[in-house]
This record gives sequence, C-alpha cells and structure tokens, in this order.
Amino acid sequence: MNLQLVDLTNQYRKIKPEIDEAVHSVLDSGQFVLGKFVSEFEQNTAKYLGIKHAIGCASGTDALQVALMALGIGPGDEVITTSFTFVATVETIALIGAKPVYVDIKQDTFNIDSAKIEAAITKNTKAIIPVHLYGHSADMDPIIAIAKKHNLKIIEDTAQAMGAEYLSRGIEENDSDADNERKYPTGKWRKVGTIGDIGCISFFPSKNLGAYGDAGMCVTNDDTLADKLRMIIVHGSKFRYHHELLGVNSRLDAMQAAILDVKLKYLDEWNSERLRAAKFYNKLFEGTAATTPKTASYSNHIFHQYTLRVPRRDGLTNYLKSKNIPFGIYYPIPLHRQKAYLHFAPIDLNLPVTEQMTKEVISLPMHTELTDEMQNYISDEVKSFLCQKL
Repeated sequence: MNLQLVDLTNQYRKIKPEIDEAVHSVLDSGQFVLGKFVSEFEQNTAKYLGIKHAIGCASGTDALQVALMALGIGPGDEVITTSFTFVATVETIALIGAKPVYVDIKQDTFNIDSAKIEAAITKNTKAIIPVHLYGHSADMDPIIAIAKKHNLKIIEDTAQAMGAEYLSRGIEENDSDADNERKYPTGKWRKVGTIGDIGCISFFPSKNLGAYGDAGMCVTNDDTLADKLRMIIVHGSKFRYHHELLGVNSRLDAMQAAILDVKLKYLDEWNSERLRAAKFYNKLFEGTAATTPKTASYSNHIFHQYTLRVPRRDGLTNYLKSKNIPFGIYYPIPLHRQKAYLHFAPIDLNLPVTEQMTKEVISLPMHTELTDEMQNYISDEVKSFLCQKL
C-alpha cells in the first residue's frame, strides 16, 4: 500500500485542468510579481474570511515578521507565545530584536493556556501570538480580554488553520466555563485569523490550502495596518523609489496566487473531507491506549494534522517505519530547549504540559485522498503495537 503523510500529487491530478489553465494564464500575461493574479486572490481570500484586507507575501514566516514590524515591535519588547509550535513563530520575534516569552499549553487542544498569560506580562510586553495548532483554534475570547486590559496587540499564527472557525462567546476575563455556558448560550462564529489585530497565514504546500512553493498572507480589518503591511512587503514603499518605512522584499508570486485562487474554491470541501477522516480515525482508536485529538465546543477543527498522544511514542515510530507507514512528530523539541533560543528562557522555566506533549504526540497520515482501507491499515498497525506487552 502506497501511503503518504500528505498526498499532493493525487490532489493535483483531480484539479489538473484548472491548475494548468491558471499557470498558463500567468505565463501568457507576463505578470510574474504582484499584478492582477495577486490582487484577485487577495480579494477572494478577504471575502472568504470575511475581513477587509488580505495582503499576500512570500511565506508564512514572512507574514509573522511583517506583522510584527507593522505593529512597531522591536528591540526591548516582549511577545508572549507558546514553545510548542513551529520555529517560525519565535524565530521572527527574535529576528526583529524582541524577546519571546513562553506560556504553557493546554493538554486537550495543544494551544496556549490563556489562564497562564497574565502572569507572564511585564512592562515590556507588547503583543501576544496565539498559535492555532494542528488546525484547532486557540480560545481567543479570554486572550482578547487580557489584551484589552493590558493594551496589547494580538497576532494570530494561523499557519495551520486556514478555514478553521472560532465561536466568539463574549467571554469576560476570569469567567468560569460554567458561567460562560449560562451567560453566553449563543455566539458568533468567525474565521481564525480575523479575530486579533493581524492574522498570519502560511500557504506552504502541505497546508490545507497549499501553494506549489512558498507563499503567505497577512489579514486585518485595520486600514492603517493594511497600508503598513503593503508597504513593508515591497521595501517599505508605497510609490516606487519612495521608501517611507523599513521594509523587506516579500511579494507574493503571481504564479502561486493563481494556483491558490483555484484551490481556495475547494478549501471547505477539503476541510470537510479531513473532518470525515478524523472522525473515522477516532472511531478506529476507541478503547485503545491512544488519546485521540479533542475538539472544543468553540472550534471546528480542520485537522491540518491528526495528532494522537500515545505511550511509548519512540517505540511506535520505529514500528511504523518497519511497516512503511509515514508519520510526523510535531514537535519533538520545544522551542525553549532549542540551542538557538536557549538565551531567551530562564534555565528553570517550567512548562510541564509542553514537555509532556513533546514526548507523546505523533501525527498520522491526513489528507483529502485518504481511503477507509488506508485508515484501517494504519490504525490496525498502531493498535498492534499498542497492544504489545512490554
């Protein structure tokens, strides 16, 4: 059985005529940087997300850096985030001279624990970057309440969650879950990335909405921020050879924009297929030692990754290799333990849930081309290992 962690080839084959037509349109136009293809994709993305401004850039990593720059964050400033994420979240904070400050995560969603954020705030704190990990939204209402109280900015790292939604319930800070259920029986569903000051999106090929190369985007409802973001990605310039801001070269490639515009039409359908596959996995792992991913009542998980928590994870990885079953470990080393970032965290920093998750998580194949036969085979082998006696 030919198993892929992410099957981009067969996905392309299903929409090949549309993709090929889009690519040839760009080639025929001669507009390879910015231009109408980028503008059309930005407009369609803004409409899809229900937000005023969508600004394409060269990658999801660039989106984070450009967002930080647009908010004026720099040397001496602190940004609160999670250590259980891809390196780009913290890398960009460090690159602009600011300091990442880590908060532990919640065991059920793998996302930042909002109850621990306020204790990490200092006079130097300027922003919070919640990460919507694996396609599940962080709980944004309490984060928004904290940010308002302390006059902080919010940058949503939406790299893995394009199309995910969050139920904004109007939660006040320190409300209990029971109180929230009683006081806010209904709420408003919003696409993640549109809730904070700026949302940052990655279109890396393996993402739910993936380009055929690097691509990214910043989204915002703030007109002033949108103007800054657009200038920063083209060397800080609004008019050619007039540079008003310190900028970078991070323009969205027209070819990638045209491809993404085709794929955007299928995103909700593909996310639904991932949800179907995740529910089938959940059923297959019922009654086993594996802890299946949870979906909070405030999120509609889009399963960028299908991530189990298992005992004897390292033994399972060796077993799956022997069976030619692909898997991913996202993430084996938390960022506060990475050599390049050790100087940002105190040596005695205690993030117990983060440390625990790095030893237990394993992501199984998850993509739109998964069949029941594939999932049965994968789950049978995982269960076979988990049932082995020590």
